[in-house]
Amino acid sequence: MKRNIVIATLTAAALATGGTVAAFAAGDDGATATQRQTGTSAQSAADRDDDSADDRDDDASDDRTAVRSGGVTAAEAIAAALKHTPGTALSADLDDDGADAWEVNVVKGDGSEYDVRVAPDSGKVLGAQRDTDEDQDADDRAELAAVKGARTDAREAALAAAAKGTVTEVGLDDDHGTVTWTADTVKGGKHGEWKIALDSGKVTQDRDED
Repeated sequence: MKRNIVIATLTAAALATGGTVAAFAAGDDGATATQRQTGTSAQSAADRDDDSADDRDDDASDDRTAVRSGGVTAAEAIAAALKHTPGTALSADLDDDGADAWEVNVVKGDGSEYDVRVAPDSGKVLGAQRDTDEDQDADDRAELAAVKGARTDAREAALAAAAKGTVTEVGLDDDHGTVTWTADTVKGGKHGEWKIALDSGKVTQDRDED
């Protein structure tokens, strides 16, 4: 009641003198403002913590993807696939859709393509399925021709890229007419993307994907 009287008195005085007055409520209103400010700061800090947690979860997920290989590297998966299905390996990908297997794409001598699945823990071939969609465009034919005449195959490219981290994928890329091997790696929660020359096996960072 006293606070209301004081505010009313100040307002009346301001009207009488033609001036203005700013009345700030004390006590509970001040505490409420402080609480609002503190709550906002706490919420911002919580949001930052959530973002950091999300980043950590993403990094942990990446590490788990790499660890799921169970010691079977990309190079070993390619070797196992080629032993089961002889031909030319064009790619190897550590499948992370819940199936937990390496998928190695192999082209046989007659041009037929197979997806060979290799267990990431034992290196055992789980099966090979023929790719019924074998329509190759000009780029596909150029890549296949380049690989057949290359000094570095998919397994050797995977071995070369392994010096940069755990290889989770290796394949081919036609960059303005120059065909190279490409590889994705994970190391310390960070991704790396690399190019491996078909002739020399030299590894360079993939600047196009940096």
